[in-house]
Amino acid sequence: MPIFETLDDLSNSAADAFCKLATETIEQRGVFRVTLSGGSTPKRLYELLAKKDLPWDKIEFYWGDERNVTADHSDSNYRMVREALLSHLPQESLRAFPVPVDPDNPAASAEAYEKTLRETFAGQDTPTWDLALLGMGDDAHTASLFPETEAINETDRWFVENWVAKMETYRYTLTAPAINSARNKWFLIGGANKRQALASVRSQASDLPVALFPSRLVESPEWFITRDAVFEA
Repeated sequence: MPIFETLDDLSNSAADAFCKLATETIEQRGVFRVTLSGGSTPKRLYELLAKKDLPWDKIEFYWGDERNVTADHSDSNYRMVREALLSHLPQESLRAFPVPVDPDNPAASAEAYEKTLRETFAGQDTPTWDLALLGMGDDAHTASLFPETEAINETDRWFVENWVAKMETYRYTLTAPAINSARNKWFLIGGANKRQALASVRSQASDLPVALFPSRLVESPEWFITRDAVFEA
C-alpha cells in the first residue's frame, strides 16, 4: 500500500493511474466507465485530469453519490466535478450522467438514476464499472453509505435515496453490490481526521460491524493514502 506525503502527491499518482487504466480499458472494450466520488479529497485529482489528453468521447462519468440539492448548489457533488473537470473538457464529446436531483422527491430521483444505470448495463445483474472512485469520511462512510442507515443493507437496488438522521437529510448513493461490481475500486483518503476510521476499516478484526464502519463493505479495494491519515507504527 503506497503512502503519499501530500494530497498533491496522491492526486498526481492517481491521475497517472487513471490515464493508464482508461487507455488500456478503451483499447480492450471501447469505453471506460467510471463512477465518481464527491467530497474534498478527489477535487485535485479532477483538476489534474482536466489537463490530460484522453479520448474523452470514450469515457463515461457517473456519480457514486450525491447530495439532495440542485445542480447549482454549493454542496452539489456534480457542481464540484463540473467546475474541477467537466467544464474544461471538449463539450461536444462529454459523456456525463449526473443524478437528476429533485430535492422534493428523493425517491423519484433515485429511481430515475437507477433506470439510467440499468439501461446502460442492460441485461447485467450489476453495473460493471471499470473504476469506482471512493472516499471515506471520518465516520467510515463511503459514497453515501453512512453508519446505521438503511442503504447499508440494500442488496436488490443499485442506487437509492438514503436518509441520514444525523444530517437530517437524504443522500443518494450506490449500494454495496453496485460498488463491488466495479473491476477496480480505489479509495482516495487524506487527512489526520481519517486516522481512526481508516485503521478500523483496514483492521483484520472480525467483530467490527459494517453497520458502524460501512467502508468495510467494499471488497478488495486499492488504497491511495496520505501519510497524515495513517497511525505511525
